[in-house]
Amino acid sequence: MSAVEHRYEVAGRRERYAGKIFSVVTDEVTMPGGGTSARDYVRHVGAVAVVALDDAGQVVLVRQYRHPVGRRLWELPAGLMDVSGEDLAAAAARELAEEADLTAGSIDVLVDLHSSPGFSDEVVRVFLARDLADVPVDQRHERSEEEADLQVVRVDLDEAVRMVLDGEITNASAVAGLLAAARARDAGWSALRRPDAPLPR
Repeated sequence: MSAVEHRYEVAGRRERYAGKIFSVVTDEVTMPGGGTSARDYVRHVGAVAVVALDDAGQVVLVRQYRHPVGRRLWELPAGLMDVSGEDLAAAAARELAEEADLTAGSIDVLVDLHSSPGFSDEVVRVFLARDLADVPVDQRHERSEEEADLQVVRVDLDEAVRMVLDGEITNASAVAGLLAAARARDAGWSALRRPDAPLPR
């Protein structure tokens, strides 16, 4: 017989910081054996990322400056779920168009991840986009700030996996998405989920 799991409940919450993308809160959480303990964490709007795979078996990578780590990282086209009511697959398509000037004829779910559950509630959904086509030049998104410096390349999926395993790609959603894409390809795409599959709760 399994033991009854303790139910961690929030007895109180204080917001320490509120911003456009995230807020920082302190929750008083009930603990096993009685009493509460303070837990500080980041409440995040969430994000989507896209493994865009072309007919030649190449994936789109973007190299972008990330100020918290002070350097450029290889990443997937990605962005925030910051448009109220926007469908996640639509958000992925928007980010693919904005960052890589591409559209996709098909989009499936590859993998979901809690990027840093020790201090954030952020959930990232990584999609697989195939049947790629270029966005017409006159309809392309004008990039600004760090995105104006974006480098976009295509590499073979197996080369991208090598970059992950060699430590050249460290962005969490890129690592998860590229490894999941390689596994899904090797399984004949049989494990893909529908684009409207529910997020983990």
